[in-house]
Amino acid sequence: MIHPEGASRARILGSNVNLELGVVCGRCDAYSPMGTARCSTCGHDLTLYREKVASLAPPPMHATPPAQASTPSTRPEVPKPGPKVESVPPISKVPTQKPAARVMEVPPELPPVRRPSTAELPPMSERRVRPQAPDVMPSRPSPSIVPRVEVVRGSPESWGHETSGKIPIRPPVGGAARGRTKEELMEQAKNYICRSCQTPIPSGHKFCGRCGAAVPPDILTLREEYYGTLQVPGRAKLILIRAEGDAAMEGLSFALNAQEHVVGRQGHLTFPEDRFVSPRHANLFYREGRLVVRDEGSLNGVYVRVRGAVEAQAGDMFLAGEEVFRIDATPKATDHPDPDGTYFWSSPKRPSPFRVVQILQGGAVGNVVCARETGITIGREGGEMNYPTDVYMSATHCKVDADPSGTKFVLTDLNSRNGTYIRLRGERELSHGDYIFIGKKILRVEVTS
Repeated sequence: MIHPEGASRARILGSNVNLELGVVCGRCDAYSPMGTARCSTCGHDLTLYREKVASLAPPPMHATPPAQASTPSTRPEVPKPGPKVESVPPISKVPTQKPAARVMEVPPELPPVRRPSTAELPPMSERRVRPQAPDVMPSRPSPSIVPRVEVVRGSPESWGHETSGKIPIRPPVGGAARGRTKEELMEQAKNYICRSCQTPIPSGHKFCGRCGAAVPPDILTLREEYYGTLQVPGRAKLILIRAEGDAAMEGLSFALNAQEHVVGRQGHLTFPEDRFVSPRHANLFYREGRLVVRDEGSLNGVYVRVRGAVEAQAGDMFLAGEEVFRIDATPKATDHPDPDGTYFWSSPKRPSPFRVVQILQGGAVGNVVCARETGITIGREGGEMNYPTDVYMSATHCKVDADPSGTKFVLTDLNSRNGTYIRLRGERELSHGDYIFIGKKILRVEVTS
């Protein structure tokens, strides 16, 4: 044992190092020099064993004559040439003045320690209660030789530390697994385990055969849950395709998870910056699992993109590019003579089944074209109504036709890039891939299949 006070003053083989060897009492931690039989403070036995102390102690050091030591030493003094080492008194009696540096030789390697027999050990009353520290700290085992631990299942009676290096696992409470093989225990993973008594219940059974507890309906019917509400079939979301004046909003999605969703400057889906959107513009709701859109009496209406061709009637409005149009039936003749029988002079009028009227911002009337035969083609060139400066309109965008009676009309999209939209009358069911036009916003409908 190296005394901490003398560790920096020991001197070995010419170096200024002072080593003070001794024994620290395991009961009161008092320091005593090597060879002391009992602690001077509490009287505890300091020898490792009662007999053969000389064989267990390290080889004697060169010491000064006994007259210079403050405590008698029990070791025999063997004269040996070399520097002398004085014995050190107990730490409780060491003077405060630091002793002069002492020189000692490095002791040779200690001989192997023999383990005493039971007869050589002290009586139980004098043994220490806590476990003794090992004489030599064992070296850390190499990772290649670390014993492997195997997890096995055992009975409650065999629970405990085993010399085989196996760690047993406690069986289920109640002893339900006693006497079962490993294959029988693994069979539990194929069945539902009762939450009351931990007994396996085969598939299809409504009750536990041991305690009678009912099997939950979701387990009995193998009901599956979706990760999210958007995975539920029939649920939809809206993708913002066009947001005029705010390109940063394009691409935003709105999940339609509630039963109804009001769109407008107020409501659930709000567009407060769009001055063409009414406070309560439209409502998107579910009816028998299908998504339905309804116009809530807005000023500018709700438009749905035409897929191929749709039926229309007089007074219907539709969008092509950035233009707004209205389908009107041919007005009745009003050219009657005055009371004196004189007719008003005008251009000759050709027979026409209907006409298409352009609606300007603010509600004013723009271009008006009467159908000469059965239809009117609208586009940027080559049609009856051309708008070459509208970059969102295709060359031949759409066409309006009438039946021979002139009471029914058909609006057809001619594979235009941006599509043709017709204004709703009331409400309409929406499908996956439909587009709706609200104010200046275009939204695409995506429905989970």
